Amino acid sequence: MVIYVLHGPNLNLLGKREPNVYGIITLDEINEVLKDIADREGIEIRCLQSNWEGQIVDWIHEAQNQAQGILINPGAFTHYSIAIRDALASVALPTVEVHLSNIYNREEFRKASVIAPIVQGQISGFGQLSYELGLMGLIKIIRHTRKGKIL
Repeated sequence: MVIYVLHGPNLNLLGKREPNVYGIITLDEINEVLKDIADREGIEIRCLQSNWEGQIVDWIHEAQNQAQGILINPGAFTHYSIAIRDALASVALPTVEVHLSNIYNREEFRKASVIAPIVQGQISGFGQLSYELGLMGLIKIIRHTRKGKIL
C-alpha cells in the first residue's frame, strides 16, 4: 500500500511560521512521525510539499496510478482551490484532509473548505496529531475497502 502525503503552501515554513498558531514542529519532523507510523503499519508513504497549486494537482494525478490513498493538508488552497478539489474528485482515491489548526476557530474565510465535501474525512485542530489521526484513519478506510467492508 502506498499513500501520498501532500502538504500545501507555506507548510515548508513550519516551526518558524506563526508558532502560536501552528506550533514549533517542523515539516520534516511531521514527515518522520508519519514514516514511523507507515513502517509500523507496513505501508509506504510519499511526502511531498509545494507552494504551487499546479504541482499539487500533478501529484494528485500521479497518485491515481501510484497510490491507494491521499492524505492532504491543502493549506490556504483549502478555501478556494477548485483545481485541487476537482483533481481529488477525478482520481477517486480515498482521501483525508488535515489541518494543524482548528480552521473553524479562526478567521471567517478559513471556515470554508472546498475540499471537505469530496473527501472521506477531515481532521483539524490537533496540531501534529491531526496528521497522525488522519493517516491512521486513511489506512483503516483503505484496508476496510479492500476487504469489501463499509465503515
